[in-house]
Amino acid sequence: MAELTRELNRHLYNYHVLDAPTIPDAEYDRLFVELQQLEAAHPESMASDSPTLRVGAAPIPEFSQVTHALPMLSLNNGFSDDDVEQFDRRVRETLGVQAVAYATELKFDGLAISLRFENGVFVQAATRGDGSTGEDVTANIKTVRAIPLRLHGIGHQAVPAVLEVRGEVLMFKADFLKMNERLRAAGEKEKANPRNAAAGSLRQLDSRITSQRNLKFFAYGIGVLEGAPMPASHAALLDWLEQLGLPVSKERTVVQGAAGLLDFYRDIGTRRSLLPYEIDGVVYKVNAVEDQQTLGFVSRAPRFALAHKFPAEEALTQVVEIDVQVGRTGAITPVARLQPVLVGGVMVTNATLHNEGEVRRKDIRIGDTVIVRRAGDVIPEVVAFVPERRPLDAREFVMPTSCPVCGSAIVRLEEEAVARCSGGWTHCGAQKKGGLMHFVSRRAIDVEGLGDQLIEQLVDKNLIHTAADLYTLDKARLSSLDRMAEKSAQNVIDALEKSKNTTFARFIYALGIRNVGESTAKALAQHFGNLDALLHAATWENGIQLLEVADVGPIVARSISAFLSDADNLALVNTLRAQLYFQEGSHVMQNAGPFAGMTFVLTGTLPALSRDEAGALIEAAGGKVASSVSKKTTYVVAGADAGSKLAKAETLGLAILDEAALLALLAKSTTPQETLETDTP
Repeated sequence: MAELTRELNRHLYNYHVLDAPTIPDAEYDRLFVELQQLEAAHPESMASDSPTLRVGAAPIPEFSQVTHALPMLSLNNGFSDDDVEQFDRRVRETLGVQAVAYATELKFDGLAISLRFENGVFVQAATRGDGSTGEDVTANIKTVRAIPLRLHGIGHQAVPAVLEVRGEVLMFKADFLKMNERLRAAGEKEKANPRNAAAGSLRQLDSRITSQRNLKFFAYGIGVLEGAPMPASHAALLDWLEQLGLPVSKERTVVQGAAGLLDFYRDIGTRRSLLPYEIDGVVYKVNAVEDQQTLGFVSRAPRFALAHKFPAEEALTQVVEIDVQVGRTGAITPVARLQPVLVGGVMVTNATLHNEGEVRRKDIRIGDTVIVRRAGDVIPEVVAFVPERRPLDAREFVMPTSCPVCGSAIVRLEEEAVARCSGGWTHCGAQKKGGLMHFVSRRAIDVEGLGDQLIEQLVDKNLIHTAADLYTLDKARLSSLDRMAEKSAQNVIDALEKSKNTTFARFIYALGIRNVGESTAKALAQHFGNLDALLHAATWENGIQLLEVADVGPIVARSISAFLSDADNLALVNTLRAQLYFQEGSHVMQNAGPFAGMTFVLTGTLPALSRDEAGALIEAAGGKVASSVSKKTTYVVAGADAGSKLAKAETLGLAILDEAALLALLAKSTTPQETLETDTP
């Protein structure tokens, strides 16, 4: 118990005071629950400084201290459906009722704040601190534009004589990305996550720095209230705070019983990634204030509320080994082999380390205890190691000098961070498999039913060597493969036959040329119009022609020339040309249409259109859809959860559209006798 107390208090200090956590929240929660269980069994041994008796940590000395008139308590946590059902059962039994109405809201991942208003005027702000005493951050809070300096009156009703509003200061994802871009450009250390960024921004001694961070605030409760009646329910309280001019999240409702609580939790869970800010769970509160008072408090938390946390998206585990994977372009990627750990509801055994330089920068060693992060469907990555848990026999990673698949030399060009196998697809089985998987993928040639496992079997059994060999397969050879019957084999044959009808742009993209994505492939197809013109431009003596294509710079031009000048690649291209049917035209210098000469970048999730659908509409109007934002970008079309592309667009001062504005622009551009305006709508 003493050891856990010391460890948890150290982590509290790192998290709340230094804004530099060394373990993920899920690991802290696990240790906290373990200490709670031990203290329940041995209350006589409970330490006077146990973290179960308080919330947060002491204020840092640079700020003056504020004693909270009403302590800022934490919430008890729930992690499972059973925890929620038990919470509801305890509430019902204490109140002696059959059903309870609950107010539900989000659990923001930010910094808890108390705001004091006197006669409607903002006078003071304090952090939670240790629950009883916090830090005076009034000057910094004044820079948070979402917080009113004077409350709104409601009709003829006067504002309260004293109102202490409790809420969360946070940083939106897009603002976090912009801030880290600025820190990178200045050569300064980046922030680990939006929560740390918000906390660090609020604790700046110079409020001018805080004002540049674009912090946000959401109110979720009150402390002291004088000179006004207390609303009868929590939902009514939040409505009233909103009427006073305070920001309150729209993601709130009132539900009945445990079933309603779990429905809200699951609904928010499905939309979590689309929110513009980070949350780590939802909060349930008994809605009736009278019932809240009946239920009361335990030493550190109210009995009438519960924080239902989402599965951890960060977790601690150990690096068992570090080896490398070979990608379709020969890229050698170090991969950490991990002790299996549950992250975000998924069992993770491997995590990417990106490249050798990243391994050195993060100083990840074999045997280290590490923080593993997983967000949505993104490949898990190793965030950092835990210094205090590094074993004496931890081993440094050594990049191999030869490819583990084909034995060819591994090389790294000076201008690249990634090392590569020099064998190419003709010698390296991993590159061959990766190239074939890319060739048949949905956005390339699109061969339905020809999955990764089938490709691996075909290569391992030497049934195919190139993409052209796919079109020589017959039902007998396919039927001989594992888990393949005659019907399945015929389906693959039919899909291959269907895939022969494609487009020039898809054909270019399917070749898997390094640095040539969908956008560049379309630009090449539109510019050159036919394969002969592209092949001619790709020869070394005429390579300069490639630079005439939008989106093609020197690096991309060199990649195209190197690929199409290779004898094996050229033979493959010519064989595929004879097998496939794609329309070729004449040399195209410029698209026709009202969007001609305009470049659009799509980012985030649009309300109704998919990115493919939006891109098709833009291209049909003569515009070009690019994958990256630059000064040449005409419009950025942004949806929910837009990230670094939107941040960069704002930094460059580019015109930004939402889906409705894009559709309006399209409609206007097709209206006769109208001039297409390029100002931001």
